[in-house]
Amino acid sequence: MLRKTIFGILAISFIVASCNNDDDAGNVITESNLTLNLSGLEDLGEGYLYEGWVIVNGVPVSTGTFSVNASGELSNTTFSLNTEVLNAATAFVLSIEPNPDPNPLPADTKLLSGDFGDGNTATLGLGPIGEGDFSEASGSFFLRTPTDEAPETANNMNDQYGVWFGTPGMPPAASLSLPALNAGWKYEGWVVSEGVPVSTGTFVAGDRADDNVGAADGFSETASNGPQLPGEDFFRNVPSGVTFPLDVREKTVVISVEPDPDNSAAPFSLKPLVGTAGTDTAPVSYDFSVNQASFPTGSVSR
Repeated sequence: MLRKTIFGILAISFIVASCNNDDDAGNVITESNLTLNLSGLEDLGEGYLYEGWVIVNGVPVSTGTFSVNASGELSNTTFSLNTEVLNAATAFVLSIEPNPDPNPLPADTKLLSGDFGDGNTATLGLGPIGEGDFSEASGSFFLRTPTDEAPETANNMNDQYGVWFGTPGMPPAASLSLPALNAGWKYEGWVVSEGVPVSTGTFVAGDRADDNVGAADGFSETASNGPQLPGEDFFRNVPSGVTFPLDVREKTVVISVEPDPDNSAAPFSLKPLVGTAGTDTAPVSYDFSVNQASFPTGSVSR
């Protein structure tokens, strides 16, 4: 990472030095505007900002930072850049950066990107977040509470208080089909109760337990009894505004993509899978639907 940082600083310094040499030679340095037309971005709260980057000869050059308010309005949509640098740009990337930010290069949390091609407009799509897109994402979930049972006991007849991402069985099987995420991102499960999203935990793969296993602030009774799947039984450490044990029946269940690290207790705007639990517990399962409408979109022009 240190070598990468040094390379980026040297490359950007070379671009700036070239422009300064042109100025010394009597050439007039001009600036041009880069204009953002973005929708679907959310307020990042304190400690983070969005930052744009143009890619020039493979090197990221910052176009400036901005914030987004609760209404989705950008604090700034027009940024002035050296005309020569802007005209040489082949692509645009939007990242999420800490504020203050000690690193002059983009963070791993790159949210949107697009190529200029032969024109002056880049249409932006999601990524590069993972290996592939979310158009073919799928999965299912079921209601059960294995963490309050000893392995040798019968079901305690309270399965409406737990949700697990997979298909029920002995043992339950993984069912989530999601792109492997790049560094800087994690998946997180949620149950929405009376408008309050309650996390089931973050995870990177659907065939193993999530990060809530063994966590002191987890909601499960005995996390070691849970299946090797992301999910949660909602018995302890009740969050404010929610009643535990939480009855998941007829509740909305969501899989989101979260920045890592994440400064918010609420779901991020990227929610690729959404489903609704019915009234039946396991062995019945429920399917997720793809929710690409939650993804931010837009373009940039120069």
